Amino acid sequence: MAAPYLRDFAHPVLQISHLSKNFGSHEVLKDIDFTVCRGDVISIIGASGSGKSTLLRCINLLETPSGGQIQFHDRNILERDVNIPDYRAKVGMVFQSFNLFNNMSVLRNCEIGQEKVLKKPKREARDSAMKYLQQVGMAPYINAYPHQLSGGQKQRVAIARALAMEPEVLLFDEPTSALDPEMVGEVLEVMRALAHDGMTMLVVTHEMSFARDVSNHVIFMADGVICEQRDPQRLFTAPKNKRTQDFLLRFLQR
Repeated sequence: MAAPYLRDFAHPVLQISHLSKNFGSHEVLKDIDFTVCRGDVISIIGASGSGKSTLLRCINLLETPSGGQIQFHDRNILERDVNIPDYRAKVGMVFQSFNLFNNMSVLRNCEIGQEKVLKKPKREARDSAMKYLQQVGMAPYINAYPHQLSGGQKQRVAIARALAMEPEVLLFDEPTSALDPEMVGEVLEVMRALAHDGMTMLVVTHEMSFARDVSNHVIFMADGVICEQRDPQRLFTAPKNKRTQDFLLRFLQR
């Protein structure tokens, strides 16, 4: 990364304030507060069921928060008049299950959103799609369909599709959890390259080496709350919270 451990607080992109989410009587997220600055690579770690994916889905408005605010460049995106497709183009998301269109080629998967949401002409959308497919190493597969690709290849196409929308922030929801172990590395390598290039990223992950070595900020969640958030060097070597200590100890013993 260009400036590891230095957070550009003068340029906050997202500010999450007192965010909560209930499913019926079950409180999944409780009073969540953190800031995403330009150039941040923030990893969100924690046990399954701690609320990490729900948090990302709330930020992307796939779930409607029960309370709090999500500010994107000082605009609360929970206000009624926010154009949600435009917001999602700027705050893109990469899913663990890829979410590619199975009836479309690799190239078409990366063109369609640009044409429908960004209103790009077909030629411009194609040029942009090719640029990002080349970047993730998938240009040789432009005529293939998702069922013809490995899991790692599908995820790289999904990343190219998100990049083609030219987002300011990319959200990654456990992008390697559905992959066979030998395919994890190729996706993490693409993500490392994006981080090196300065892409602002919020990553829910179980890949502790990525969180420790690539992130400049790490958030540890348990039972729907943020227990601790610090730079990775301090969080991994000297966690303050007992739950963070226990969680990391389990991973270090594997």
